[in-house]
Amino acid sequence: MRNHTSITRFILLGLTDDPQLQILIFFFLLITYTLSVTGNLAIIILTLVDSHLKTAMYFFLQNFSFLEISFTSACIPRFLYSISTGDRAITYNACACQLFFTDLFGVTEFFLLAAMSYDRYVAICKPLHYVTIMNHRVCRRLIFCCWMTALLIIFPPFSLVLGLEFCDSNAIDHFSCDANPIVKISCSDTWLLEQMVIACSVLIFIMTLICVVLSYVCIIRTILRFPSVQQRTKAFSTCSSHIIVVSITYGSCIFVYTKPSAKDEMASNKRVSILTTSISPMLNPFIYTLRNKQVKQAFNDLVKRMMLLSKN
Repeated sequence: MRNHTSITRFILLGLTDDPQLQILIFFFLLITYTLSVTGNLAIIILTLVDSHLKTAMYFFLQNFSFLEISFTSACIPRFLYSISTGDRAITYNACACQLFFTDLFGVTEFFLLAAMSYDRYVAICKPLHYVTIMNHRVCRRLIFCCWMTALLIIFPPFSLVLGLEFCDSNAIDHFSCDANPIVKISCSDTWLLEQMVIACSVLIFIMTLICVVLSYVCIIRTILRFPSVQQRTKAFSTCSSHIIVVSITYGSCIFVYTKPSAKDEMASNKRVSILTTSISPMLNPFIYTLRNKQVKQAFNDLVKRMMLLSKN
């Protein structure tokens, strides 16, 4: 982000100026961040050490948990520091890095959710060929494609953001460096950037949503052909966690990232951003753990092993 004046840093205004409310927000975010990192880290460890969690589904879940930790860590610790110290200043370089990584991790999550829906499609619709189709090589390529596609999509608008000029105001009406409030305080012509952000957002949502919807249309059609209710219930249960996470992710993010120039909605966007950056990453480990017998069994086995080692 270019700067042709004496401004050398931004000021993050945060969520509120009320000291008592700031204390509540601090402890709330500290708890959700701790639970998010702990829960997702636990899933990563379980999928690495447990031999029963070596299928493609858990490989994707492992990468999804890594993304969740990275996404929430890109903005929440800085906001906690700002609340605890009162230091709301952030340098241009730090702000640009935060914007880049939050966008990269967030967009990659959408493509990874689409890849996970394809994994569920192969598991239910082509169960005899599942191991052959979703081998480790294919899974790694899908993960690589998720990262590269996200990087290629966010790079053009991010390059335009770096070219913005700032004249008088350096106060960002947000708790992190988000594109929408940065665009608002720029004195450059932001029409092209705003249109590009809308186009990229729609492209991400449409591409990934089509993949998810088509996968689950095929899954539902296949499940409805199963002869017994028990088979149908078991098949649906393998998809339920993914469906819940997809619903939370799309439901919260679509509101934030498809209206980059709506000034009267900034307060609502900040509240929804809290949902996507702190609450969603905290909920996902519980969703996958509580609704997945294999993960629960792996967790219990790991706890037993740790207890035996501590006794010895």
